[in-house]
Formats: sequence, structure tokens, C-alpha cells
Amino acid sequence: MDFKRLAKDKKTKARAGVITTDHGKIETPIFMPVGTVASVKGVHQRELKNDINPDIILGNTYHLYLRPQTHILEQAGGLHKFMNWDRNILTDSGGYQVYSLSANRKIKEEGVKFRSHIDGSYHVFTPENVMEVQRSIGADIIMAFDECTPYPCDYNYAKRSMHMTHRWLERCLTHLKKTPFKYDYEQTFFPIVQGSTYKNLRIQSAEYIANAGAEGNAIGGLSVGEPAEEMYAMTEVVCNILPEDKPRYLMGVGTPINILENIALGVDMFDCVMPTRNARNGMLFTAHGTINIKNKKWADDFSPIDDMGITFVDTDYSKAYLKHLFTVNELLGKQIATIHNLGFYLWLVREARKHIIEGDFGAWKEKMVKQMDKRL
Repeated sequence: MDFKRLAKDKKTKARAGVITTDHGKIETPIFMPVGTVASVKGVHQRELKNDINPDIILGNTYHLYLRPQTHILEQAGGLHKFMNWDRNILTDSGGYQVYSLSANRKIKEEGVKFRSHIDGSYHVFTPENVMEVQRSIGADIIMAFDECTPYPCDYNYAKRSMHMTHRWLERCLTHLKKTPFKYDYEQTFFPIVQGSTYKNLRIQSAEYIANAGAEGNAIGGLSVGEPAEEMYAMTEVVCNILPEDKPRYLMGVGTPINILENIALGVDMFDCVMPTRNARNGMLFTAHGTINIKNKKWADDFSPIDDMGITFVDTDYSKAYLKHLFTVNELLGKQIATIHNLGFYLWLVREARKHIIEGDFGAWKEKMVKQMDKRL
């Protein structure tokens, strides 16, 4: 993997760059649609590629390990071939999913024993076998196995967890050296900064992760219920330490406003289920605020879904039609809303990139944050 910084905003820490892997270029800042189980919910790969047009999507190690299982992915030749996606893929390590299974898992130094949410069967994730699973999945960018702490989190627990995440990182690195690539392209490994919302822990963790010398770095354990101001404060602390010449990935974030604020702090990569999950519940994100399409006020509004026309659905269909589809629980409504939201998120990060290169990102960001912070 190669990362080049092309521009830096003068008034903020926002930067524009290009990551190059064996599956092509990723222009940053970038938002990665979440393709949990080898599909971005409700969207054909053709629509994803031609209409939403992300340079990279995300797959989920925990879910893919359980279904379809790694032996199926290996027979297919890896996740790219299995799902017919010839661009970049990043896999998370399953740490967040294990965190969300709090009632069904035990964390020890060796690893995590957990029960499948599907059939209750027991499984164990260790730093070593998670590296092997990610080799089998075959994503271009793979993540270290970490523990994602909840919020709020006791200081001593956060400290113990952070140190265990660091020890797990060393085990991941050792095991990767013994585990060759399974397919005809390279994989790049990102370690993860933890430390909850404690500044001194975040500093310690960021320094440890920076010293690991990886080709890119991730920030985990945020967007787990903490106020946005705390997220921004921790992101700023960490971005001030992580190397300038490596991409920075803030995991699981967030709203359109969260994304712009974190770009301003120096983050390059984002993922979140919000555009797809909220779409299925009738919430549309736009440059002028959010729309709850289920509200009665849209029943006789025959204007386009979004006159900006970022994707074909925005002008092919009216708000009244989309409200009707949600009223009758028609699957097409969820698909339309999903394509709209993902298209908007990709438009937003690409506009951010354009304004960073043009040198007026700070002013544009302030204007956009005000506009988007409304309910229409």
C-alpha cells in the first residue's frame, strides 16, 4: 500500500490524499459503505459501483467467519470474487462485534470466547486466528484484534483493556509474519488506538501504535455512546500523535456532521452503518438537513427526493412516492433510501476533498454543518 498526501487545509488539519493498493486508488477523505455479510444491504454491486461509486467498502470478520465461513470464501478465491467486487475492501477484526455481544462472551488474555448470535454455538477469537480469518477473507486492508471498551468505562478497566490490546497487537504482528497472503495481491495491516475517553490513555495508546510502524493506523472505541465533543477531543489528541504520512481511519463514525468535524481534525477514512440503517427506517440525509420520509407532510409532496440529483433515485422518484412505499412497507422504499443516503455520504467526502484541495475547506465545513443540523 502507498499513501500520498496531496493537500492540507490551512485553517484546519484536514488533508486530501490517495491510497493505492493492488485493487486500485482510494481518494481520501473517504467513506466506506458497510457490507457486513458480503453485501451492502439492499444494493446491487452494479448500483454500488456505478451510482454510489465508493473506492472501498467494508466487510465484517465476525459475520463472514460465521457465514458463509472461511472455507467457502477460500473456495471462491476470496471475498472480492465471492461478491463480485473488484475494488478495495477493508475488514474489521471482529473486536467491535465481540464488544456488542457483552452478554455472550468472556474476554481473557488468550482471546475471546463467544456464543454465535445465530445458533448459540461457542467460538474463540484470538489475535492469531483472527489474522488467519482475515487472510482467508482476503481484504486489502485488515485490522488488528482489539478490545473495544464500552462508554462510560471505568478508568482502570480502560487502562487494563488498552494494555491487553497492545499485547494482542504484538501477537497479531508476530503471527502475520508466519502467515502468507492467500491470493495474488497484498494485504495491509492497521493497528488500533484504544483508551476510552481518557486523554492520558489515548496519548499512551497513540504513541504505542505510532511506534508499531504500520502502513496505516485506526482509532477505535469511539462512537460507542459518548457525547460528540468527547469523540472530537479524543480524535484530536490521537491525530496529533499518529504519523502525518500514514492514513488515519476513525472506526464506526458517524453522522455527516461527525464526519466533517473529524476530517477537520485530520482523519482520512470512515465507515458507519448509519446511512444504510437509518435509510431502512425512513431517515434521509441531505445537504440541507435530515428528512423523516414517514412524516405525513411528505404525502402530497411531488418534488424530487433531492433536487441535487446525486444519484438516479433522487430525481427518478418523488418524496410522495417514497413516503407511500414506506407506508405500505414496500422493500423498494428501503432500497431507494439506502442508495440516496450512500450517494450523499460519498458526495459529502468528495466535496470535502475538493474544498481541501481548493483551500477553503474550513469555511465550507462551517456552512455545511449549520445547513445539515436541521430537521426538514
